[in-house]
Amino acid sequence: MTRGQRILAGSLVALLAALGGCTEQRPPRSGPPSASSGTQAEPEATPGLELIAGMPPYTSTTNVYAAAGPDQLSEAVRGDKPLVYVPNTGSDDVWVIDPVTYKVVDKFPGGPEPQHVVPSYDLRTLYVASSRVPSGGLLPIDPRTGRPGQAIDVEDVYNLYFTPDGKQGIVVAEYYQRLDFYDASTWRRTASVTFPECAGINHMDYSVDGRTLLVSCEFGNRMLVVDVAERRKLRQFDLDVVPDGMPQDTRLTPDGRHFLVADMMAGGVYVFDGAATERTGFIPTGKGAHGIYFSRDGTLAYVTNRDEGSVSLIDLATLSAAGIWRIPGGGSPDMGGLSADGRVLWLSGRYHDEVYALSTADGRLLARIPVGSGPHGLTVWPQPGRYSLGHTANIR
Repeated sequence: MTRGQRILAGSLVALLAALGGCTEQRPPRSGPPSASSGTQAEPEATPGLELIAGMPPYTSTTNVYAAAGPDQLSEAVRGDKPLVYVPNTGSDDVWVIDPVTYKVVDKFPGGPEPQHVVPSYDLRTLYVASSRVPSGGLLPIDPRTGRPGQAIDVEDVYNLYFTPDGKQGIVVAEYYQRLDFYDASTWRRTASVTFPECAGINHMDYSVDGRTLLVSCEFGNRMLVVDVAERRKLRQFDLDVVPDGMPQDTRLTPDGRHFLVADMMAGGVYVFDGAATERTGFIPTGKGAHGIYFSRDGTLAYVTNRDEGSVSLIDLATLSAAGIWRIPGGGSPDMGGLSADGRVLWLSGRYHDEVYALSTADGRLLARIPVGSGPHGLTVWPQPGRYSLGHTANIR
């Protein structure tokens, strides 16, 4: 195990205590937007963590998502229209919901098979990622107005992420089994890496230091570990709970000590250490485990079980089941995100052409809203936090 891997294996707080604490450091002017005064602490330097070049320092020694706490909206997103954007893969459009009235207030074409609505690194643009081969593309949305702009021709954008310095967009070209790197300002491709062993390359997330990616292979029943700087595979994990596994959403836990990976066929969540050097456990949730979201206080994970119409709760302190919410009358909860205050969990109903709004206080169904055909990676906006690493709101 390398030095960096040993560092990541422990919690952030233990690491920084061993280093004798942190020294204050303001983010560079070219970095992501900071939250307004009074909403969160200034970023702290974490010298022993050896962050990848250009990655902003964390605001907390115990929670990598601390800057995305309840209502911690940065100046960059204050004034943006509060809306829920729903891409529909079957009807090739985006439906827009008012989160206060639960009413559909707008619709517009979303490109060929729109999959996810992804916040840009600087939080100033929302991109609809569409993936129908051989076309696909990105459709920018101005979050100030909620209106779409001119489509950008980008091949097979099943999913979209950003490098920790914000300079590159990483297009997950699922059909071609590639990660394509684009200049995030011009959307010109700068590099492309093919992973033939990763059929259905799909979701991913970064380690605490931003140097490592854990990537799911939906149709390969395995996970890849990728070196971000060198853009090469470090290792792979062949999953074994079921022979036909389909790993999906991949997320780093708030304490940075674990990765969680939802597997639809295994009906639960794989657990890996925070450096992605070994698999450490498996947590059963329900049929069709698909999306993973964290409560604003970093204590719970919400796991959507698409094939049984439920949401499982995982206690992140013990990595154990903490309850289950069942959607009345059934449903197919897929992807989504939390409201800015963390009180509502919004989810697309993939097979039922609807969207669910659930109270995070007790799992009560607040609204069931009909939308287009095949709703997928919806995004709730605006979101707290300083910068987006991609997907429907992986914001730190």
